[in-house]
Amino acid sequence: MTKGVGGSTAQIELSQLSAPAQRVRRIGADDHLQRLDKARRLMNDHGIDAVIVNAGHSLRYFTGLAWGATERLVALVLPRKGEPVMICPAFEIGSLEAGMKIPAAVRSWEEDENPYAMTAAVLGEMGVDTAALDPLASFLTANELRKQAGSMSLVDASPVIDGCRMIKSAAELDLMREAKAITLEVHRRTARILAPGIRASEVKHFIDSAHRAMGADGGYSFCAVQFGEATSYPHGVPGDQQLAEGDIVLIDTGCLVDGYNADITRTYVFGEPTEQQARMWELEHRAQKAAFDAVRPGVPCEEIDAVARRVLESAGLGPDYRLPGLPHRTGHGIGLSIHEPAYLVRGDKTPLAPGMCFSNEPMIVIPGAFGIRLEDHFYVTEDGAAWFTEPSPFLEAPFG
Repeated sequence: MTKGVGGSTAQIELSQLSAPAQRVRRIGADDHLQRLDKARRLMNDHGIDAVIVNAGHSLRYFTGLAWGATERLVALVLPRKGEPVMICPAFEIGSLEAGMKIPAAVRSWEEDENPYAMTAAVLGEMGVDTAALDPLASFLTANELRKQAGSMSLVDASPVIDGCRMIKSAAELDLMREAKAITLEVHRRTARILAPGIRASEVKHFIDSAHRAMGADGGYSFCAVQFGEATSYPHGVPGDQQLAEGDIVLIDTGCLVDGYNADITRTYVFGEPTEQQARMWELEHRAQKAAFDAVRPGVPCEEIDAVARRVLESAGLGPDYRLPGLPHRTGHGIGLSIHEPAYLVRGDKTPLAPGMCFSNEPMIVIPGAFGIRLEDHFYVTEDGAAWFTEPSPFLEAPFG
């Protein structure tokens, strides 16, 4: 039996878990004000007079307000000079003001009023010639704003919003480090409760309870538990699988700490691995390490993906996205969003820069048999990369 897999129970493992004794600092008002200052500098660089930040993760990033996008417009209008203005439904003012961590004027609209006309009027009062819209705003929002814009130019706010969010501060790195440490410990504990016949749903229930016991925001933020052939589908298949001796186990899960994401995958064998399973696991491990070792400031994101693929292709997999091989990108940016720019994939020429954070997960899929994904995250440093969590060291001892 693989070391660290099986031999315990959910009750025993949960009884040993607790939240970290020392929690890292949460994001505060000063952090949000610094972000607004950086956004204004980027607006100046790109000739943008104001940015419209839609409800969602970017609104939380700049204001502290955790507010999901709906058909009702909630948005921050941030001018290059002057006070920001929050546009929101009148009946939501109390809830909105309770969550805001920055000073802002509030312009509210009643249910029978047009919020897009109000937004255009606010931009006009600010003397805006060129406004930039959040790239994750809906088509409805973009279309309705264009109708109201008149002679004002409406452009993409990606250079400003992504330009801020892609580079993480020390406080953001600490939050992700704590979230990922929690999830990795949950992975370790989860491996110990595995036993023949256990259902994926039982494992998921434990993973949620373990994240809660360790102080994550509301349990796991997502969870995929796959056994056997189901592991050959990157995001699994429907059904509540039961674990059998010799199955590959793939568990992909994460949590939130102050809104910042963990996202870690571990793959190992319940029982004795076959020669093919062992060979593919070692190849996956080498591809992940090669991608990490290739990270340097200034290197285009797509080159990290290419490095991982070259390792797999040298062993006869692929090429490109063909199976058996790697069917998806090598990695994604991460922060307040679990997937966010930039991406480690062909075509993304964004140069790596200190403070960027990525997953590293060059999955190997053997159709009809199994899949192996080892996923850890790193952040770019001045001279390379640093892991948030140490990768799985050996198939025989996946947690050391």
